[in-house]
Amino acid sequence: QVQLVESGGGSVQAGGSLRLSCAASGYTSSSRCMAWFRQAPGKEREGVAAIDSFGRLSYADSVQGRFTVSKDSAKNTLHLQMNSLKPEDSAMYYCAASHASFMLVPLSESGYNYWGQGTQVTVSS
Repeated sequence: QVQLVESGGGSVQAGGSLRLSCAASGYTSSSRCMAWFRQAPGKEREGVAAIDSFGRLSYADSVQGRFTVSKDSAKNTLHLQMNSLKPEDSAMYYCAASHASFMLVPLSESGYNYWGQGTQVTVSS
């Protein structure tokens, strides 16, 4: 049974940083795509960052240059380093895992088979 457990969310002032982690069990992250999504109240869930089995990275335009996604395959853990946070980054952040080793559209949620419960990120101005 695949389980994804996020941690690292919290409240921070604009300009601050947070590091999210996603611990995966029952799943081999080294050969699969993983990603971070987020959903703010009243908005649709959107892809934030993804990494495939070849280490190729994808970012939403809104976070490019501020967020960094990485994967520790030895620990089966996905990370999201978030710097220069803005109030509009406030959302529930979800970890997602796929059966696929790569995707044509890595930030499309339709490609992901497993989801975590989410961790809340709140950025105040």
